[in-house]
Amino acid sequence: MSGFDFDRRRFLSAATAAAGVVLAPGVTLYGIGAAARELDEPASADIRWGLLIDVNQCTEDCDACVTACNEENGVTGHGRPATDAQWIRKVRVRDPKTGAEKHLPVMCQHCAEPPCVDVCPTGASFKRADGIVLVDKHICIGCRYCMLACPYKARSFIHENLSDQKPYAPRGKGTVESCTMCVHRVDAGGTPACVEACGEDGNGAMLFGDLNDPGSEISRRIATYATHQIRGDLGVDPGVRYQNL
Repeated sequence: MSGFDFDRRRFLSAATAAAGVVLAPGVTLYGIGAAARELDEPASADIRWGLLIDVNQCTEDCDACVTACNEENGVTGHGRPATDAQWIRKVRVRDPKTGAEKHLPVMCQHCAEPPCVDVCPTGASFKRADGIVLVDKHICIGCRYCMLACPYKARSFIHENLSDQKPYAPRGKGTVESCTMCVHRVDAGGTPACVEACGEDGNGAMLFGDLNDPGSEISRRIATYATHQIRGDLGVDPGVRYQNL
């Protein structure tokens, strides 16, 4: 085993111990705070976590969701936009016929049938029972097949040495990463940092909830208003929906 591999595994083992949980498909990745589930309690297929984003409420000058995500998960740039990690990004879409423009955040879409999972040779990319798609850094070999397979360009490869990492969001040079839907917050009974920041510092464009619960606010809105999945024609069934797109 190379020194690089040893250092990466040693760090990830320490970070996982700090979070108090073993990384494995179908079980809780993190458990922090009094509201967290029991560490040996698996994620439930009765729930499917998702996001609804009202594009009409998302403005070009607001980056509250991006800033919150970066701060929450310790994602920092190195002045190289082509290779810097991006867990969430703002994009501009334009109707070529009318010239109308809209701005919206794009992140991992947490697909029900995630292409990244299908192509991963080691099983590092996996989907939890509750719909959250993650990367197990212990077994990610950095092949980047998942990056090629993702139709949303939602994954990043870590090129640089990292420091000052968050114990609940382990990262590692030579591995692939993407939005985790702030799984550590979700497992503790909270909401993703981007959603919280959008409500407090932004325009309230984002809603988080259980897509399987017809009584949840997100399900009621989807049942009431027309919503869209980006590239819904691909049949991957994203867990992120957009209203007024």
